[in-house]
Amino acid sequence: MNLSYFLAKRISTGHRSGLASAIYTIAIATLSIGLAASIVAFLIMEGFQSTVKNRVYSFSANILVTKLTLSNSMEEQPIDINVPLFRDPSGYPNVRHVQEFSHKTGLIKGEGDVLGIVIKGVGRTFDQQAFAQNLIEGRFLSFPDSGYSREVVVSKVIANKLRIKTGDQITVHFFQDPPRFRRLTVSGIYETNLSDYFDNKFILGDLRLIQRLNDWPDSIAGGLEVFVNDLNRVDETYNQIGESMDFDLLVEKVSDKYIQVFEWLGLVSRQVNILLGVILIVVCVNMISVVLILVMERTTMIGMLKAMGSTERTIRSIFVYQGVNLIVRGLLLGNALGLGLCFLQDRFKIIGLNPRDYYMSYVPIAWDWTMVLSLNVLIFVVVTLVLWVPTAIISRIAPIKAIRFD
Repeated sequence: MNLSYFLAKRISTGHRSGLASAIYTIAIATLSIGLAASIVAFLIMEGFQSTVKNRVYSFSANILVTKLTLSNSMEEQPIDINVPLFRDPSGYPNVRHVQEFSHKTGLIKGEGDVLGIVIKGVGRTFDQQAFAQNLIEGRFLSFPDSGYSREVVVSKVIANKLRIKTGDQITVHFFQDPPRFRRLTVSGIYETNLSDYFDNKFILGDLRLIQRLNDWPDSIAGGLEVFVNDLNRVDETYNQIGESMDFDLLVEKVSDKYIQVFEWLGLVSRQVNILLGVILIVVCVNMISVVLILVMERTTMIGMLKAMGSTERTIRSIFVYQGVNLIVRGLLLGNALGLGLCFLQDRFKIIGLNPRDYYMSYVPIAWDWTMVLSLNVLIFVVVTLVLWVPTAIISRIAPIKAIRFD
């Protein structure tokens, strides 16, 4: 058996004085709280990012293809959707789904109230499964075989302002010459909590309604929305689509269009990384202090081992093994504490949020086990390496003085 490990085990399992017991408790508690805080922070961060991104992407996909124009007009310039990207998306390896859309501005007249809106026209190709997470009441549009659907899905914000509910009829007036209006039925209500970008102004309707109003053929729409399989390859797919499109078309990443949201998510990520750095510093300083105290407490033993011919590396390894023992106990307790708190939040939604400020009504948890494992490995490796720093004092301990040390 390794001599250093044997002595470290005997010391750890032997009788401990009140000071030594307190030192062990403080070391384990500091490490466990630090790891638990890191786990909670990173899983919440992952939850925030995935929740917000999924809601943005469920409404606007990952990549947009529209007409390149310098006009500031609310009326969009149409494009011919009869392109390879729409006809056969399989030619783009990372593309999961492509759907057409159009926008048209108008006014909704409810019970005595009028509200400016943008109707987003979608067709049968619309990814209803991706949008389902936003639908809180009613159902999505039903598309008839001929003509166009006279149903719309409105946001909860708009429904509250106009005091309407599913099944009610609304009158939508469209800005064009000559002016036109349509009586439409509310089939469902959605909520993304991204009020500044979607809920305050968008309702969903049939694309064929907009085509009819604009006198467009079926092959014309306002643009294409592209969903990808792997978000890590969005840039690669964006470049591939851009190279295949005509020069009069604009290919845009949704993360660039709504850059404020994604910059906010990046800020959250940086703050969590800073928190991890602070936790590592605190834990490392604490472990250095603990090992220094343990070395001072065992000065006599160190002198005797040196007198009997033990090398400094062997003696230093004793205290490193002791430190590793504390680290392992702290990690086990920290995982139990951190994952337990995350489970309670994920299961019971204990901590709520203001959706107007945070885009969600409660603190989300994303179970990223790779992240949890990485945190454990990072803390274990960094703190273990740091343990060698305080043991350097052993080289300064003279055997004769150490044996006499009281």
